[in-house]
Amino acid sequence: MLDIHRLMLLRELSIRGTMAAVAESLQYSPSAVSQQLTQLEREAGTTLLRKAGRTVRLTPEAEILVATASELADTLERAEAELRASGTTVRGRVRVAVFQSAALALMPAALTTMAHQHPDVRVEMVQTEPAEALHQTWARDFDMVIAEQYPEHSAPWLPGLVRRDLTTDVIHLAVPLDCTADDLAGTVDLPWVMEPHGAASRHFAEQACRVEGFEPDVRYVTADLQAHLRLVESGNAVALIPDLMWAGHPPACRLIPLPQMPRRTVFVAQREAGLGWPASIALLAALEAAARPLTP
Repeated sequence: MLDIHRLMLLRELSIRGTMAAVAESLQYSPSAVSQQLTQLEREAGTTLLRKAGRTVRLTPEAEILVATASELADTLERAEAELRASGTTVRGRVRVAVFQSAALALMPAALTTMAHQHPDVRVEMVQTEPAEALHQTWARDFDMVIAEQYPEHSAPWLPGLVRRDLTTDVIHLAVPLDCTADDLAGTVDLPWVMEPHGAASRHFAEQACRVEGFEPDVRYVTADLQAHLRLVESGNAVALIPDLMWAGHPPACRLIPLPQMPRRTVFVAQREAGLGWPASIALLAALEAAARPLTP
């Protein structure tokens, strides 16, 4: 008989890539993980792992077991959701990953609603980059992720994740109050602040400038959009900023419309197996209520 716990360790290895990463995620020692997987090989009666330099690769037989472990994990998650739904009180824990502007504009109101309407639910929030958070939610590190998608830059699709749009917000060119530019082309000689390479917003901003015929002078790079705001408002940079960043914070700069008024989509993603979890259903409703006044 195959041990379910060891099957889940094998699945973790397929997701995280190394014994050390599995050990860190589950708070085990790497040697303990290795010993458990060696025992699983004995139970399976076949080779599951092969060395590849300093790492290991899963054999085709291991991939079969990983698929089975994933099905088991989904079944257990659905069963737990059904069990929770059978109660009369919404309770439990919801782990949610958010990006910065969602943490600022949506989470405070949603958390207040949860505290008033569902005091037995513990909401845990971690701010992280959307692409990474989507993968972590798929890997079961989080129950829910609030992520973003920029025009012409689709967010990753992962099997078993279900998306639901919360809102959209218009992206404007933000320039200092005394700046004479009135469109993107007018910023050709101005310093820009953007997010690091790899971020969807960075790709979108660079492409917008290139369509206008110039390469932006990116002098300042930070993932902190509040720093973007301060640099623009203090007269040190220009930036492309989604309107959600201005929620509750009237801009101390000029906002210039872009051609076609591009919009960013803010959405929630959850594992399909966990959609029936009452605490998650309650938080999603609170987030939708928080987003409603911000939706154009």
